[in-house]
Amino acid sequence: MAFKRSGVQFPSPPEVETTMKILLRIAKEAVRYRYWLILAIIGTFSLTAVNLTAPRIMATMTGLVAAGMNEESLRTVIRMAIMLLGLYFSRILFRFMSNYCSHRAAWRLVLELRMKAYNAIQSFSMDYFHNKQTGELLARVMNDVATFELLYAHIMPDIITNFVTLTGVTIILFSINPQLAMITCFPVPFILVSGWFYSKKVRPNFRKMQKSQGELSAQLQDNFQGIQEIQAFNRQISASEKVYGKGEDFTKHMLRALKLSAVFNPGVEFLTSLGSVIVVGFGGFFAYHNNLSVTEVVSFLLYLALFYAPITGLAQLLESAQQSLAGAERVIEILDAPRSVVDRPDAVAMGHAEGRISFENVSFSYIEGVTVLDDVSFDVKPGQMVALVGATGVGKTTLSKLISRFYDPTGGKVCLDGKDIREMTLDSLRQNISLVLQDTFLFNGTIEENIAFARPDASFEEIKSSAIIARIHEDILEMPDAYQTQVGERGVKLSGGQKQRIAIARAVLRRAPVLILDEATASVDVRTEAQIQQAINEIAGTRTIVTIAHRLSTVRNADIIIVFEKGRIVQAGNHDRLIEEDGLYRRLCHVQEVEYSTGVNE
Repeated sequence: MAFKRSGVQFPSPPEVETTMKILLRIAKEAVRYRYWLILAIIGTFSLTAVNLTAPRIMATMTGLVAAGMNEESLRTVIRMAIMLLGLYFSRILFRFMSNYCSHRAAWRLVLELRMKAYNAIQSFSMDYFHNKQTGELLARVMNDVATFELLYAHIMPDIITNFVTLTGVTIILFSINPQLAMITCFPVPFILVSGWFYSKKVRPNFRKMQKSQGELSAQLQDNFQGIQEIQAFNRQISASEKVYGKGEDFTKHMLRALKLSAVFNPGVEFLTSLGSVIVVGFGGFFAYHNNLSVTEVVSFLLYLALFYAPITGLAQLLESAQQSLAGAERVIEILDAPRSVVDRPDAVAMGHAEGRISFENVSFSYIEGVTVLDDVSFDVKPGQMVALVGATGVGKTTLSKLISRFYDPTGGKVCLDGKDIREMTLDSLRQNISLVLQDTFLFNGTIEENIAFARPDASFEEIKSSAIIARIHEDILEMPDAYQTQVGERGVKLSGGQKQRIAIARAVLRRAPVLILDEATASVDVRTEAQIQQAINEIAGTRTIVTIAHRLSTVRNADIIIVFEKGRIVQAGNHDRLIEEDGLYRRLCHVQEVEYSTGVNE
């Protein structure tokens, strides 16, 4: 909202306050590089001083030549020419100081902010990513952070240079001829007012442009990751149209901003040109009446270019500033975003846990009013295997995520070794847990690197031992480069079963007292399933195992089988006990037996 005063519209206090907060926050982030910025400012001031001094010397030389040369004036001109040469040579040094030091500070700041933004995103709770696309976050870390370089290496030096130049030239012009200087300043208020309105109008478009650029990046990444599905279902045209739509939004907002520039720029040029015409006209008038000498006329004309240059560049400066502020807003939004799962102030680091897991009246909802888990309570002793079974969507995977504290329960508490996990630091809690997720993710690297991801300091023998336990060692040896085989992005060069077993090897290598297996055999054949089950049985008793399984044949040996229905526990016990009861577990077993006998799951 904006308010009016005397018929003129000004930005409202909240808009000004927001801009000031952004500028103060940016200054706070850049304080570490203040020495480089100070050197850049010194270089900028020195460069400006040279630019202000040179025209006066040239005007004096012109006056001497115009007055007629003699031996003494010739020596004076030569001395001044040498002085000019020295000034122009020093300008190289000062420009280097200004440019290099400001760029060094700017790019170091960009690196630091890029890492801060990445680390902030990396620390967000899982609920933050529900409404965010990877490509959009990538755009903030790469594109939006890069606008800080524009701010510190270009906009700030230009503002300082323009301000000092304008101030210095104004003083010089008034010292030459106050009346003509007053006329020179005539267009300035009009230019400043138009610049004020321009910046107010253009910034929202740059903000929308930055947002649409992030959406375009997100759409591109989404399409690239789903390229196989796009080709398989002949959806190339539809996918292309989505990309075009996002690109069209980005282009539309960019063109709106450029349209404003296209109007503002010529307007500023007209006003500065009008000022030059007025100055030349009145300068001739004053010269005619002998109120202005030739030297003063030449000085005035030389300084006139320096006077209007910073004003003429106002449009580009404002455009760049608004773009940078729009990007800065989006970066600061990331840095200041609240986390729903954080260490409490009194959280303590936990050592090596025994592995006792307790759920005490736990409830949870992703969306308010839609219950996923409802008053869930159970206890698992160290070294026991607990299996969570039930239909899809009853909260089994959610329960495993609560143990790792990817989310906090909306009611009740989850305990490890009898202590609420919210009282522990996240790092120490997750150090005690190994995960094998249903959606296996492998990094673009070697098999050895992916297994060692759980423990980078592990020896090759430990990596190989974990692979043997996970029944993937023999498969690895048959690959072209064995453990140095590249898996490709997300493990695209491997089969689903191979990826799953590498993930199991990675979890085994961690040697955590709690192992969570979320559908660990979902992507393997019956033979591999049997091998993995044998591996799980081998490590059973050495750590607490929480397994989520669709195939009930894999949980027969579990110490406790917990059956879920609609977010609640409806049965609990071992296989022998539950199969005797007339309950959900026996019905699920019967359904799967029928499926296997008819070949549904083959």
